[in-house]
Amino acid sequence: MSLQMFDLSGRVAVVIGGTQGLGLQIALGLASAGADVVPTARNAANVELAAAAIEAMGRRTLRKTSDVMDRDSIQSLHDAVLAAFGKVDILVNAAGITHKLPTLEVNEADWARVMETNLTGTLRACQIFGATMAKAGYGRIINIASIASFRGFFRVAAYAASKSAVASLTQTLAIELAESGVNVNAIAPGVFPTPLNTKLIDGTPRGAEILTRTPMHRFGKSEELVGPAVFLSSEAAGFVTGTVLAVDGGFLASGVNC
Repeated sequence: MSLQMFDLSGRVAVVIGGTQGLGLQIALGLASAGADVVPTARNAANVELAAAAIEAMGRRTLRKTSDVMDRDSIQSLHDAVLAAFGKVDILVNAAGITHKLPTLEVNEADWARVMETNLTGTLRACQIFGATMAKAGYGRIINIASIASFRGFFRVAAYAASKSAVASLTQTLAIELAESGVNVNAIAPGVFPTPLNTKLIDGTPRGAEILTRTPMHRFGKSEELVGPAVFLSSEAAGFVTGTVLAVDGGFLASGVNC
């Protein structure tokens, strides 16, 4: 296999939730592999900073905000990308939120907000961008699942349920789009320190337990998601679809660690 199969030159990528944390790291990684990248989220200032970083790498981009809670917003993003680039090859759905509370105390509004963002927001983007990819006969969709898609995590029922559903949605879309030239996969990160989770894991008993259960005995580094994202976006992954790729330091494989 030639390393050129990992080259994303000439590809156009959209990273929703791509202006902070793991989403930003993936956006920069796709740009480093040659893609023109549109990092988008709700905050215009963060979009500006992320877009400037993409341009500093010599890639093209757009400064376009979006909100996964608003279908019209995602449609507007899609239309702007097509107007500017004429196509979209890669979609990464990285927008997500969490809410920590005992499950018996979670109110329906908070539950709905997490599900609407993490699951339905992903569905909206997959539908809107996926339809265009299928028509073009080519596409790579990468959803961000979680190790919580497969294991119970204390007091984050809405987040875990939403990410379990994202894994299922990924597999269902993969088989529906398999003959269209659109590959649909997901990355299930282990625990990577981000603004979303730092209060839950930094110096806490929860963080200590996660490290105990992780055979590598450390948290992930955000740049360690770049390789998997580039692979799943590339020609090297031409026969890979419906896969949820764990990047977790061995967490999901773990039994007894000492």
